[in-house]
Amino acid sequence: MPDANFSMGVDFGTTNTVVAFAGSTGAVRSIKFGTGDAASDVYRSVLCFQRDESGSTARTEVSGGIEAIDTYLTSANDVRFIQSIKSHAASHLFEETRIFGQSYKYENLMSAFLQCAIKEAGTELKQMPKQFVSGRPVAFVGSKPDNQLATERYERAYAQAGFSKPQHVYEPVGAAYSYAQRLKKDATVLVGDFGGGTSDFSIVHFEKRDGKTVAHPVGYSGLGIAGDRFDYRIIDAVISPKLGKYGQYKSFNKFLEMPKHYYAQFAKWHQLALLKNPQTLRELHNLAKSATEPEQVEALIETIVDDRGFDIYRAVSAAKAQLSSCESATFELKLGGIDVGDTLNVDDFNNWIAPDLVQIGETVDQLLQNTNCRAGEIDNVFLTGGSSFIPAVQRIFEQRFGRAKLASGNQFQSVAIGLALIGQERDISPWLASNTI
Repeated sequence: MPDANFSMGVDFGTTNTVVAFAGSTGAVRSIKFGTGDAASDVYRSVLCFQRDESGSTARTEVSGGIEAIDTYLTSANDVRFIQSIKSHAASHLFEETRIFGQSYKYENLMSAFLQCAIKEAGTELKQMPKQFVSGRPVAFVGSKPDNQLATERYERAYAQAGFSKPQHVYEPVGAAYSYAQRLKKDATVLVGDFGGGTSDFSIVHFEKRDGKTVAHPVGYSGLGIAGDRFDYRIIDAVISPKLGKYGQYKSFNKFLEMPKHYYAQFAKWHQLALLKNPQTLRELHNLAKSATEPEQVEALIETIVDDRGFDIYRAVSAAKAQLSSCESATFELKLGGIDVGDTLNVDDFNNWIAPDLVQIGETVDQLLQNTNCRAGEIDNVFLTGGSSFIPAVQRIFEQRFGRAKLASGNQFQSVAIGLALIGQERDISPWLASNTI
């Protein structure tokens, strides 16, 4: 535990969550979840609800992180596995989901996850600090994200889980503040934070004064495109066609294309689990009866019913990681008796994500324009987050700023560490996020 005036930074991520402490002396560290060899300072942002009916009274057990994944993989009971929780934060369309007959609003899911994290942290989170800084993306996921709604949901979830009221700071600002600890001289830094759901950018000017770093935020930008969108492209191009996406079904003596909206949901991690509802499954069963390739639609149904989302995630993520360093990648996966595995090559992958790369580049260009900052005035570019390893993503910044300016490091911890350090500022107000951006 840091000194009595410690601050805490929480990077609640779409894929991973990290919590860091900073003390008034400048010492900072990310906390560990779990014990022994399984301990890690990165906590997977997943939940698993398990229905245990072995006793006289049925009960629902909830787990998070690696424990949730283990439960999903090994439990003989009925389970509901949920990932990418954060992607629903700013959406008015998500009001609730029902799990084993119980209603869960967004804040209930996030609070359940936070409570699991507290439990896994052992004694680390028994005492809450006076200053608690929560990260948030510059732009939440969704076609019409409501930043105010997301902020309110965050605060309700934190309160339910026993946290104090947070101060909200943009995630790329936290990453920039963390990176600034490396600087030996004044510098203007552009940070790209690539999470699971969003890609966020900030420009911050740092000055070194008497051994201390003084920071001046310049501007922020972001968009709801990141790792999950790249996964979507792989699923949509490789897996969905083998589960009936381009098939047909017969209706009143006419052959019609399979409805695409099922497959659009199927390829998005935060929507996949929501397909497991009676109405949708009934519709899919009816389509399977009249489909030209019913076994493909039945495999889709079985995948949804059996909560195979994490199996798909593992296969896709492994292939995507392999494509970051190799010309091709192979993943093996069977869904409902159908082999959906394939060999991917990097050129195809780059073509699939090309529209997303264009939007990321345009967002960076717009940030430079809005801040009246020329590319040559950027001294350093710090890239963090899992998707920053993708060569096609790195090329966006190489083309604009030159490879020599690019840096990386602490791919998962940098945001939380920076947030905790910002919590030690005497005046935190210049760093606070706005719901109007």
